Amino acid sequence: MGFLFDLLGYFLEVLTLIILARVFISWVSPGQSNTVTNILYLVTEPILAPLRRVLPKYGRLDFSPMAAVIILRIVISFIP
Repeated sequence: MGFLFDLLGYFLEVLTLIILARVFISWVSPGQSNTVTNILYLVTEPILAPLRRVLPKYGRLDFSPMAAVIILRIVISFIP
């Protein structure tokens, strides 16, 4: 059973890094599309889209990645 918890923890850690990579790429090259950005968007959009509908938007700032990372860190902290 410990193996499954470890695997889940690693998966959530990688997902957190992918979300952070998406944020970094959106700062460095906004609006540009290539294979890497397309993969990042495909992986993270199912997580960020529901949060984006719930969270208020302040101008061009999108707080859904920050909320997703916080939620993932909370979930990771509860994994034994």
